[in-house]
Amino acid sequence: MTFLFCAARRRQWLPVAAAVLVIWMAGCSAEATPEASGSTIGSVSPSASETPTPTVTPKYKPADAKGRAENVPVPVLPEAAKAETKEGLLAFGRYWFDQLNYAYETGDVTGLNAVTSPTCEFCVRLSTSLNANYTQGVWLSGGKLRTPSLSSTYKLDRTGNFQVIVQVQQDRIDYHSMNAPNYKLTPPSDTGNVMLVVFKDGGWYLNDLHPIR
Repeated sequence: MTFLFCAARRRQWLPVAAAVLVIWMAGCSAEATPEASGSTIGSVSPSASETPTPTVTPKYKPADAKGRAENVPVPVLPEAAKAETKEGLLAFGRYWFDQLNYAYETGDVTGLNAVTSPTCEFCVRLSTSLNANYTQGVWLSGGKLRTPSLSSTYKLDRTGNFQVIVQVQQDRIDYHSMNAPNYKLTPPSDTGNVMLVVFKDGGWYLNDLHPIR
């Protein structure tokens, strides 16, 4: 479970969005009225509507040794992950790791914490380390997380949680700061993990996360 333990052990090393403006301006038209009996009726041609300013989407830039990631897309909870079903549970599992990826790239753990229980000790240590280090000028590059396999029996265990078995692959991580562009790295990993998840208050929530030993 390298992607987890590296963050927990290296709190001093471990590890933000864009606005879109749309302006719409429309022209107007007017018609002249007759001046007198027998006079020629004139008209004013309607003015053409002005072309709307196109929406500009800032380009995503991954982090490197020169600086942090820019314009990282914020994960959006998919509709499938809102359902209290097995499919919804698995969709939530993927979404949770999307939020973790976002936190790794930006240091922003708001979305991650919103769907994670404070009783998950490792999760708390991880989010605290990421937030603190980004605030102190440390960032990472690489470290992309993928979840090629998720499965669940969709039965409550004795603790009242649903278990999701998930394969987690993570790319190599390089750690950077302004004074040390590349001072540490963590090799890639491929691990198995168990997510303990519950459905409450209308949504899924991660209670804990453990490596498969």
